[in-house]
Amino acid sequence: MKFKHICLTIAALCISAAARADMAGAKLAIVYDAGGKFDKSFNQSASEGVMRFMKETGLKVFEAQANYDTQAEQVLRALARKKLKLIVSIGFSQTQPVQKIAAEYPNVHFVIVDGNAQGKNVNSVLFKEQEGSYLVGVAAAMASRTKTISFVGGMDIPLIRAFACGYVQGAKSVVPKIQVLENMVGTTSAAWNDPAKGGELARAQFDRGSDVVFAVAGGSGMGALQMAKEKGKLAIGVDSNQNYLYPGTMLTSMVKRVDNATYEALMKAKNGQFTSGITYEGLKEGGVDWVLDKDNRMVVTPEIEKRVTAARADIIAGKIKVVDYRAAGSCPQ
Repeated sequence: MKFKHICLTIAALCISAAARADMAGAKLAIVYDAGGKFDKSFNQSASEGVMRFMKETGLKVFEAQANYDTQAEQVLRALARKKLKLIVSIGFSQTQPVQKIAAEYPNVHFVIVDGNAQGKNVNSVLFKEQEGSYLVGVAAAMASRTKTISFVGGMDIPLIRAFACGYVQGAKSVVPKIQVLENMVGTTSAAWNDPAKGGELARAQFDRGSDVVFAVAGGSGMGALQMAKEKGKLAIGVDSNQNYLYPGTMLTSMVKRVDNATYEALMKAKNGQFTSGITYEGLKEGGVDWVLDKDNRMVVTPEIEKRVTAARADIIAGKIKVVDYRAAGSCPQ
């Protein structure tokens, strides 16, 4: 891996000479998590926000990656020492490192996307994943012929359970007795980068009757999407628009506008603006949504579109309250 994209190795090295040269003049930085900026999902969406910002402003944003928690702390500290205006951290796994380093460097601003870190110089951007997942659950239930659908999650944590719970609520709003099979890839950060395991789980679910799978597993989810293609089933992507990966197989994608959150954080820093605390992004705020485009138009019937559009409007209007697993501690049966 290129040093210009990663501050790695041991604490004594942290930022290489090549990386320091690449940082020249940069006052803004982003740190991707273990999935990497080309994961076709969460991190890649963030990188698209970075690219948009750099293209519009001509300003440089230094890009780094942290492959595990202790490395994230090293990378963040090394960047903070450079007295940057803003460091954007991508992914909940960087929550504790951000909180620790932000306390050490109170004059540096931090934005963590998808994590909740405390600090007067920290802004935490959180999404209402359950709302977007509800919409794709509605679509899945309507598209399913077997009335058995499934969910492949990455790391078994409350965040991923929130996706699953929203998906179940949406599906059951259409077919109350629908069967939803759920499996997680693992319990460590390695669960985000095991496409073979993601594919195996999806295959097992298809063998049990599922004909639509919602993959919320980072790089591991790529295996589930590919398996759906091979088995002639439908799949639902996540975080970024993944419809283009397998047109005709992809029912839709539940997008989290990580690109917008990243772009807005960088733009505010450019304009000298910063607000600490928590920012929540749901359907109403444009933070989550479902996708209908040329790559899935052939599998989304007018009936599905009408039902999902109605549910979307009702959630925004407050007529439908989607339970957040993280707040409730359980999912409605």
